[in-house]
Order: sequence, then C-alpha cells, then structure tokens
Amino acid sequence: MKTRGELEAEISNAVIRFKREFMGKGPKEVRTYLIDDMVLVRLKGVMTPAEQQLAEVSDPNRGRDLIKRMRTELLEHGRELLQDLVKAILGVGVISLHSDISTRTGESVIVLVLERKPTTKSDADG
Repeated sequence: MKTRGELEAEISNAVIRFKREFMGKGPKEVRTYLIDDMVLVRLKGVMTPAEQQLAEVSDPNRGRDLIKRMRTELLEHGRELLQDLVKAILGVGVISLHSDISTRTGESVIVLVLERKPTTKSDADG
C-alpha cells in the first residue's frame, strides 16, 4: 500500500505522460492533491506558443473561447484513457472528470470525482 504522497506523485507523472502523448505538449509543472473522494490536478505552463498568440489576438475573447473549446474537445476524446490511468494507480473507479484552462495564466485544472475515497498507507495505519 502506498502513501498519499506516492499516489499523488504517480498521478502527476501519469498526467504528464498523457498530456505529452495525447495532447502533444506536456505541462511545465504538475501538482496533484487527493482530497477525500476527489483528485485535483493543477497544471502550469500548458499552452503552446500558438495558443498564447491566439489568446492575444485583437478580439481576445474569441481566441480564448476557441482555445477552451478545442482543449475541452481534445480532453473529451482522451477521457477514458486518463480515467483508466487514474483507476490503475488508485484502484478506484472515476465517476466524472471536469477541467478548465486559464488562457491568461496558462494554467489548467483537472478534477476527477472517484467512486470512493482511495485507501492510503496512512489511512490504513491510523
């Protein structure tokens, strides 16, 4: 059985691989938090140079909206793969996945709601 920190690190590494292989660009920094029956993944530096340019076009709301829609659609196509990666690490199924990106900061978040709270080494010892 693994500690919470070990599980969080494994999920962070899995998300980095997923982003690089499925989305074409990995984040600069990832931090994962296990919170009861949820997984919160915070990613920094996720936008490509082209997306950064698009976010700054003369009508920035149009560019930002396009980036958000495109990233949402891409994640929807890879949803099962990402959910399976998390399930393999935690041993708990995923009920739902939610995500958003800030085109101003280049950060994104992914929240996965689990079937139950995963068991960690500290939980079993306590």
